[in-house]
Amino acid sequence: MADAANGEKRPRLGGSRFAVVSQAAPIPVFALTAAFKEDKNATKYNLGVGAYRTDDGVPWVLPVVKDIEKQMAADESLNHEYLPVLGIPEFTSAATKMLLGENSPAILENRAFGIQSLSGTGAVRLGCQFLIEQLKINVAYVSDPTWTNHINIFNKLKFSSIHKYRYWNAQTRSLDIDGMLEDLENAPADSLIMLHACAHNPTGVDPTQEQWKKIAEVVKRKNLFPFFDCAYIGFATGDIERDSWAVNYFVSQGMELMAAMSFAKNFGLYNERVGNLVCVVNNTDTKVPMNSQLTRMIRTMYSSPPSHGARIVSTALNNPALFAQWKDHIKTMSGRIFEMRQMLYQRLQALGTPGKWNHVIDQIGMFSYTGLGPNQVDFLLKKYHIYAMKSGRINMCAITTKNVDYIAKAIHEAVTTVVEDPKL
Repeated sequence: MADAANGEKRPRLGGSRFAVVSQAAPIPVFALTAAFKEDKNATKYNLGVGAYRTDDGVPWVLPVVKDIEKQMAADESLNHEYLPVLGIPEFTSAATKMLLGENSPAILENRAFGIQSLSGTGAVRLGCQFLIEQLKINVAYVSDPTWTNHINIFNKLKFSSIHKYRYWNAQTRSLDIDGMLEDLENAPADSLIMLHACAHNPTGVDPTQEQWKKIAEVVKRKNLFPFFDCAYIGFATGDIERDSWAVNYFVSQGMELMAAMSFAKNFGLYNERVGNLVCVVNNTDTKVPMNSQLTRMIRTMYSSPPSHGARIVSTALNNPALFAQWKDHIKTMSGRIFEMRQMLYQRLQALGTPGKWNHVIDQIGMFSYTGLGPNQVDFLLKKYHIYAMKSGRINMCAITTKNVDYIAKAIHEAVTTVVEDPKL
């Protein structure tokens, strides 16, 4: 193998040029699932996976999705031709209106547009790449903690600096709004601020509307760039307008922004990779050149997006009857999660588990930051075969009416017998 600096050949270890490749660290949530599958114990529960489960602990294919797929299978006009690079226009338009609302000033003034992406992850990656290449925004702020892929993407795109703004208060198990506002005040102008529209991952703690107004005031005054991760619109509370309120408040304040939409959770289309990158601008003349640059970026990454999942979502969002059916489904999912929060809280209260556990019912969405430490999480695994992230984050969908007593008993014993370092 030739050395790029001097043309000399390096020895090929083991006879292969690929022997120089080092082993990457495992992705924690996937490693947790792999360990769970290998566990031979008859009673075991995986509270780590970020996907909806029914009360029987199985994935749910939404009935509206099944109905639409039957329609698609019978539609002989559909084919497998390439989609436009920027996606299905009927999908991106409907998805953008779903997030912003048909009466949004950005919609009425034609200042918003969507780009079909490879789910929410792809939307975050595409939007951030555009910002760093075209606007030269290379300083990013994320909540502490945040979804780990945010930092992975920023690192891969070589942002010059990545900072964390305070968010989770471990002592009160709630939002550190004062710390968050102070850190945003100290952020340099033109910094990218990654915000979770609702159902914050991993904590499940969202700002109140009054707190969102304070956050927006700082972001606007300091000339920061808001980027919303919208992975759970409708899924968090069953109410689309409530879940998208923060995004629309920022738009109402005249701010330009980007928002990454995912339809993995709220449509149950995890493996179809259906996403939408929403761009809100203040000058409509910028839309054509922006789309041209986004087209070139997509062309070099994946050329054009997949069709099946986007057609499902597009059909549902553009058909009033199917849209109403889907809204019933998201109420079912969010309602079950709410019920599991209540049941776990009640069980812990009944057991007299030390500490305050109201955060379990105050949090929202799929995840709960329980406050359990890594030693307590290890205890749950070794004694009860309950798998959870080291951070103490659990997926509330994995709790059912059949296992809630077992899980509550295990948490109670972990808290009463395992001492954690208060600094963790």
